[in-house]
Amino acid sequence: MSSSETTLGNPILSRDFQIPFSQIQAEHISSGIRTALKRAEEGIQSIIESDSSSYESVLGELDQIIEPLDRTISIAGHLMGVNNSPELREHFLAVQPEFSSFYAKLTLNEGLWQRLKAYSQSEDAKNLNPIKARHLDKTLLQFRRSGAELSPEKKARAETLKVELSKLSTDFANNVLDSTNAFEVYCTEAEIEGLPESAKAAARASAKAKNQEGYRFSLQMPSFLPVMQYAHNRALRQQIYEAYQSRACSEPHDNRPLISKILALRQELAELLGHENFADYNLETNMVKDGTRALNFVGELKAKTLGYWEKEMGGLERFANTHLNLPQLQAWDISYASEKLRKAAFDLDEEELRPYFPLEKVMQGLFSISERIFNIKISQGENPEVWHPEVSFYHIHDATGTHLASFYTDWFPRESKRGGAWMNSFITGGPQEDGSFKPHLGLMIGNFTPPQEDRPALLTHDEVQTTFHEFGHVLHHCLSRVEVADLAGTNVPRDWVELPSQLMENWCWEYEALKLFAHHYQTGEVLPEVLFERMQRARTFMGAHAQLRQLSFGTVDLELHINYKPEMGDVVTYAQKVMEAFQLRPEFAHNHFITGFGHIFSGGYAAGYYSYKWSEVLDADAFSRFQKEGIFNAKTGQDYVDTILSQGYSQDPEVLFKKFMGRDPDPEALIRRNLGEPVYVSV
Repeated sequence: MSSSETTLGNPILSRDFQIPFSQIQAEHISSGIRTALKRAEEGIQSIIESDSSSYESVLGELDQIIEPLDRTISIAGHLMGVNNSPELREHFLAVQPEFSSFYAKLTLNEGLWQRLKAYSQSEDAKNLNPIKARHLDKTLLQFRRSGAELSPEKKARAETLKVELSKLSTDFANNVLDSTNAFEVYCTEAEIEGLPESAKAAARASAKAKNQEGYRFSLQMPSFLPVMQYAHNRALRQQIYEAYQSRACSEPHDNRPLISKILALRQELAELLGHENFADYNLETNMVKDGTRALNFVGELKAKTLGYWEKEMGGLERFANTHLNLPQLQAWDISYASEKLRKAAFDLDEEELRPYFPLEKVMQGLFSISERIFNIKISQGENPEVWHPEVSFYHIHDATGTHLASFYTDWFPRESKRGGAWMNSFITGGPQEDGSFKPHLGLMIGNFTPPQEDRPALLTHDEVQTTFHEFGHVLHHCLSRVEVADLAGTNVPRDWVELPSQLMENWCWEYEALKLFAHHYQTGEVLPEVLFERMQRARTFMGAHAQLRQLSFGTVDLELHINYKPEMGDVVTYAQKVMEAFQLRPEFAHNHFITGFGHIFSGGYAAGYYSYKWSEVLDADAFSRFQKEGIFNAKTGQDYVDTILSQGYSQDPEVLFKKFMGRDPDPEALIRRNLGEPVYVSV
């Protein structure tokens, strides 16, 4: 069946480079996935029955068979994240057990396992080039880690566990989305005193969209954060804070029983596969290697951060007491008091920066910086078929004109779209046997304050960093030149994948870079240097608080996957106890944060949240080379492309980092960059 015929029958099965998103309906999800599953199952059987024994007929053929199914499910999963609807959800959930079972069975298939083992012992396998040999080794390891050598009974149990975990993960995400959408509060002008005009305009527009008067606030980040930072109304801050921290903790969207089931099934799976706990199992192929080392890493970083944090919080409490008439800070006061202290200490208001960061100019600047450093060209695609009118489409070419990749962007919140920001891939291309280059296809997603009638979308500096962060992931995917897709792009360990994304954020703190795009949306004025200097002075402001917050997430994640046992009692209570050690007062942790912790229960970061800080150590160190040699130094940029961005998982991360830096990582680089002496404001 040709690509066009497939599109006519079911657009989700299209093999066209540009995915026909606008044609995909809910019913295409279940029928398309079932068709792709049938083809994959037939293909697997053909490999098992084949007499041929070459890389192309075994591993190459396996990849060719699985890739169309991966793509189909990736498209369906993507639509669940950005255009979730009851109809779409129904069709996706109907086939989820079927494709989850296929993937679970794949690495437990005895015939396929014997075929791989036999090939690994052949003369052809002994003469593979380094990349293909690594692919073979990683594939064999993947099968062993999945249970290929278990008894038939244990294989059956492993399959059951994986299918159930996949379903629970989707249920968890749906509960978070539904509970987020279930909350709204309408306010009068008097009730939102202190909010900047940008937040008021967005709240007015939100209320108008619901045919209501006044100002509407939700738990979407662009609505939630301004209230927490600016609203003088303490009762409103408390109401919205508690609603956010209580997402998915009660019927009809209760994640509490799901968390207990997920942790129990993960633990059982880990033990079945020969590991003491799920963290040890999941981190075995990461840079960190095991759960104990990961827990030691976050513990040691916490110890280095704690002294800075205690001084910061002491100063914040004194300021709140003397300047804000808050004799005792509550959890919903921290962001508000911090913003007031930032303004008092540095004469810097985040909202003062927003007019200098219109989204369109930020994107232009991001692309311009990337073009200068990495010798690429980025252009906007014309008339793509997209899943929503707000989506844009771009192409990346190299200096020779080769089409390296394309990617989508989708920046604004919708009730059908999950919160947060992320990058994903649809097609992993790369060099082909005939000397051609197959382009990559990816996306990056955010949830920023949308444009208003009288002005474009204006970002905070934090949102600018988020944009650069996600594009770092895009570059990692799109500049990959590894010939084997399984080892290409972002198919790397979790504690390495965040290095390219976090490294890109550093250009948001360089004035020469900001001057390229930080222009006032009305006057065109470049961000004044005096304002930038205030930003720089405030860069480490509350840095220990931010770092300790991240470490609390990483710690509770690891504790749940290493030390928690059901006999210890309620899992939410256990998590709260762990989080108490990171809070100003223990009761600040007495919430239901983990019932909305999608990263570890539905986002692929189980026992891996520590990786953000692990990678941040690497990025703080790696950027020091750009600082030394020039932030626009094309030779340094090309070295970075050659040693890291283009290399995927073709070599171990430790090797790649050392090739770029010429040495092992400096563990103190993060402390030097993120932490500084706290500020004090005289009474």
